[in-house]
Amino acid sequence: MELDLATVDACVSGPKRPHDKVAVSNMPADFQSCLTSPVGFKGFNVGDTLTNEKEFTFEGENYKLKHGSVVIAAITSCTNTSNPEVMIAAGLICKYATEKGLKVPPYIKTSLAPGSGVVTKYLEVSETLSFLEAQGFHLAGYGCTTCIGNSGELDEAVTTAIQESDLVTAAVLSGNRNFEGRVHPLTRANYLASPPLVVAYALAGRVDFDFETEPLGRHGDTDVFLRDIWPSRAEVKALCETVIKPEMFRECYEAISKGTDRWNQLQVEEG
Repeated sequence: MELDLATVDACVSGPKRPHDKVAVSNMPADFQSCLTSPVGFKGFNVGDTLTNEKEFTFEGENYKLKHGSVVIAAITSCTNTSNPEVMIAAGLICKYATEKGLKVPPYIKTSLAPGSGVVTKYLEVSETLSFLEAQGFHLAGYGCTTCIGNSGELDEAVTTAIQESDLVTAAVLSGNRNFEGRVHPLTRANYLASPPLVVAYALAGRVDFDFETEPLGRHGDTDVFLRDIWPSRAEVKALCETVIKPEMFRECYEAISKGTDRWNQLQVEEG
């Protein structure tokens, strides 16, 4: 069996089913197609409302939402967060984005909820956790969160903007299920993606974004594209080999049954 690596494309899954594979390069066209497809396969059946936009104010600043706008971006605890390379890559993208002055729009509900405390340890040692936090991906806990609907409420201003214009807004998450209504009632388009792509779409602010031709922003007088902040395979591998140690796993899992101080201080009746 032969495989030409040049034929391997970055993909996401969505907008409603985990087995609906979409090449990242085809996302703008696929999303627009989904908007007008009849209900029953992948579509939303919103007819002629493709250009809906809604202005709103968030924390004193004015923003716009439209079909395809990302309102939830979550690095969750599903299988691919057990892969240190994709987690480190996500951290490096946040690092390079921060250094070039790029910022995830603040109204996007971002979160980091890996499946293991070991992830936190190697993100700290690799000095990438602080950059994830700088882009809004703060540690929310460990375990299932956004992909089972535990993202919590969106900001009231975001909720109102979506409802008043009947917008098809999006969630991008590194989970494994995206059936309609599972992630959040107000995100009718839900895409499963690797942690680095979750960060990428959060920075872009919408899912119908062409990473090849559209810049994520500007740094001085220069356009910044995703390729400018995407770490090389060799860089990610070298960092993983440097920071990930067996002791991290032993320390974390040996203490798993001890609980945290807050848990152990809970007052409960016996019996």
